[in-house]
Amino acid sequence: MRLIDGFGRVHTDLRVSLTDRCSLRCTYCMPAEGLPWLPGEQMLSTAELLRLVRVAVNCGVTSVRLTGGEPLLRPDVVDVVAGVSALGVEVSMTTNGLRLPSLAAPLRDAGLQRVNISLDTLDRDTFKRLTHRDRLVDTLAGVRAAQLAGLEPVKVNAVLLRGANDHEAPDLLRWAIGEGVHLRFIEQMPLDPQHIWRREQMVTGEEILGALREAGFGLTPVEDDSPAPARLWDVNGGLATVGVVASVTRPFCGTCNRLRLTADGQWRNCLFAHGETDLRGPLRSGADDAGLAALMAAGVAEKRAGHGIDDPVFLQPPRPMSAIGG
Repeated sequence: MRLIDGFGRVHTDLRVSLTDRCSLRCTYCMPAEGLPWLPGEQMLSTAELLRLVRVAVNCGVTSVRLTGGEPLLRPDVVDVVAGVSALGVEVSMTTNGLRLPSLAAPLRDAGLQRVNISLDTLDRDTFKRLTHRDRLVDTLAGVRAAQLAGLEPVKVNAVLLRGANDHEAPDLLRWAIGEGVHLRFIEQMPLDPQHIWRREQMVTGEEILGALREAGFGLTPVEDDSPAPARLWDVNGGLATVGVVASVTRPFCGTCNRLRLTADGQWRNCLFAHGETDLRGPLRSGADDAGLAALMAAGVAEKRAGHGIDDPVFLQPPRPMSAIGG
């Protein structure tokens, strides 16, 4: 059984949330006081999670990205990585990097291949305002630990917020070139729990590219026909590359090959979907692999053509990003 939607898109990329908890409070993802966490009994056990991933792999998934919340807060995260890696798929992770100094090497030994680390600013005070935590030094240490452990390439994801860090695009790119990491700017998406996102307040991909050019960077588009969301640009004739994930202004829905499994066992066919397919209930009620695969396929078949952010009646999904998994 393959995971194909009604528009012929074949899905091979699975995002698996390990927890909804996080050690930071980034303003576009979570309020300063945090959110009610999922009860422990609702969370997938490691055996349950690995079984669902195995079923998905048998349906054609070839790449698994572990997400959160903050995935490194899961106590058995190394065991999870080892279990997913044993399925013969590419294993990567999106993290805030805070626990990488102690975990990067064990994770690499367990089969983790690469990481994306979230870092929106290089200024300590701005970091404190954006995340409500004084942890910039720890994040930078996590970047270095990932490099030393051989998790290559290390990618850094940056979200620019108007009036907060929107002036930092050139500084972030200079830093990334100097550190040898791959920088990706991501447009802020309507996934905040406060539901205060407004398109006119978002820093667009074109604005980011304009700021880089104004700072003297030469940017040449890289031809790429992969379904990856980032549009890549060569910097100064090949010195480095920089990516822009313009999910709002230049959606890549037409080639989307992504699916998501939440930490509480819900199957999502789109980041912005309002509906979910419950896999935890049937799993715990004794469903066999064929039954679980059928549920996955049915959920994929219902995928819409696009996320609909430009639709006048667009509504944010009930779950915020931290509970969905990026």
